Amino acid sequence: MEKEAVEKDVYNTLTLSPKKEHTSKIPAEKIQKIEPLQRRFVFLANPISGGAKKDSLLKDIEAEGKKRGMHYEIIPTNSTGNYDFLKDKILDHHITDVIIIGGDGTVNQVVNSLQHVKVRFGIIPMGSGNGLAFAAGIPKKPQQAFDIIMKGESKMVDAFLINQQFSCMLSGLGFDASVAHDFASKASRGLLTYTQQSLINFFKAQPYQFEILLDNFSFYTDAFFISIANSNQFGNNFTIAPQASLNDGLLDIVIVQKMNKARLPFAVLRQIRGNNQLQQLVDDVTKKNVLYFQTPSLTIRNLRHAPFHIDGEPKETSSEFNIEIIKDCFELIQP
Repeated sequence: MEKEAVEKDVYNTLTLSPKKEHTSKIPAEKIQKIEPLQRRFVFLANPISGGAKKDSLLKDIEAEGKKRGMHYEIIPTNSTGNYDFLKDKILDHHITDVIIIGGDGTVNQVVNSLQHVKVRFGIIPMGSGNGLAFAAGIPKKPQQAFDIIMKGESKMVDAFLINQQFSCMLSGLGFDASVAHDFASKASRGLLTYTQQSLINFFKAQPYQFEILLDNFSFYTDAFFISIANSNQFGNNFTIAPQASLNDGLLDIVIVQKMNKARLPFAVLRQIRGNNQLQQLVDDVTKKNVLYFQTPSLTIRNLRHAPFHIDGEPKETSSEFNIEIIKDCFELIQP
């Protein structure tokens, strides 16, 4: 079906919940603080993330631990992503804080394993993207992030399930998933490598066919990619869902529809800048380039088996994805 969207750089937005002011303010009852002398830490350090910065940070943690008389243990992360072994340690040793030194993939694995245990999570960002940390306002510099952790204020954060697989930040289908799959195969996983893979995939990108099913509305679309976001960004402060909140009980859905590829970077740039404001009424989806809406749940039928990622990690795709928010899933230490 030929679309007017090819000629028009305009945006469709809809909200499937009552319209509200976007705010980052967290209700007082959702902010918790534990006094330093009551805290007992486990630091999980990814051995392949961070390099010299991580080594320096670990020395700072040890020095601070001795200075404060802090109970702490430093444990390396593992390649299996299974942290069930920590459950007994948390209970037996009364651990209050699990601090993740790594990126979004490590955060996903740890929180997924321990989300039902009464413990708080902290992040010292050492990954290639660090989308959840940056969305929460956690500083990029390790020492500043460590200072936030020592202050000890935590807030509840939502997560979501996509075909019963856990996601704490952002999942997607299509172009960005292709980048994630190629990026994962590279020996070097820094920002430069990610940018290179993005450019390569841009030139060969083709739209995929999807059917989107909501409670009171459904539609077909040919789209370059679909992002399902709880945080507002991919990482590296690359914002894709400007109105997203970590604790509003809603997912932000961004669908970049088929258009002249020369217009694609400009359409995405407008989305990043927040020019696409959320609206309450459903508009005509056949006339818009970028669709941006909020919903607590949806189903995506993946008619051409577009590639798929969860929190930046490539996953096996499926013909259908059932997606739902998990409200107040875990506690995250943040400013």
